[in-house]
Amino acid sequence: MPGNGAVTRSTLRQQIADALRDEVLAGRLQLGREFTVKEIAEQYGVSATPVREALVDLSAQGILEADQHRGFHVPEYSLTDYRGMIEARSLVTDGMFRALAEGHGAFQDSADQRTVAALTTVRRRGEEAGRAAGAGDLGVLIGYDLRFWRELSALFGNPYLADFLHRLRLLSWVCAVQHLRRLPDLRGLLWSGHTELVDALTRRDAAGARAVVTAYNTHSLAVIEQLAGR
Repeated sequence: MPGNGAVTRSTLRQQIADALRDEVLAGRLQLGREFTVKEIAEQYGVSATPVREALVDLSAQGILEADQHRGFHVPEYSLTDYRGMIEARSLVTDGMFRALAEGHGAFQDSADQRTVAALTTVRRRGEEAGRAAGAGDLGVLIGYDLRFWRELSALFGNPYLADFLHRLRLLSWVCAVQHLRRLPDLRGLLWSGHTELVDALTRRDAAGARAVVTAYNTHSLAVIEQLAGR
C-alpha cells in the first residue's frame, strides 16, 4: 500500500526522537557536543531522512539546538532558564487546581469507577517514582515522573494543557539533569511526594494539592541553585 512507507518512516522518526531524548536525559549526549545527521544515522543504522526529522522535532521542543549548516548539540540551560520553567509549570498546575476546585474533568465524580481506576494507576506510578527517588535512581525516576504527570494531567480533561505541561516537565528535566548528573549519589536529594499529591487530588483538596506542588518546586529550585553555584 502507498501509505506504508510513510507510516514506517513516521514511526522510525518517533523511535529515534525518543531514543535521543533518553540519551540526553541520561547524560550520554554531553553538553555542547556537536553531532550531525550522518553521524546519528550511522549510529542507528537508518537513513538520513527520519533522523533529520527527529532532530528537528527535538530542536523544536528545546531538547536539542540546531547549529546552522553544522549539525546539532545539547543546549546548556542557565539557572534563569530553570526558574522560568518552574514558574511556567506553576501557572499550568494552578490552572489545573482551579479546575479541580470547580469540579471540572474526571474529578466531577471521584467515585466514578473509571476515575478510581485512573487514580489507582497514577498512584502506582507515583509509588514507583518515590522508590526511585529514595534510591537515587535518576533515570528510573524521570521515566515514572513523566508518565505520572502525563496521566495525572489527563484527568483534568484538557489535552492541550496536558501536552503543554508534559513539554515543560520534559524540558525542566533536561535542564535539571545537567546539574544532577554531576553528583555521585542522589539518595535523599530527589523529590518523592507524588503519592501525597494524588491523595490531595483524590480528596478534591485543591489547596492541599497546590501546597504539595509549591513545596516540590521550592525544593527542586533550591537543589539546582545549590548545584549551579558549585
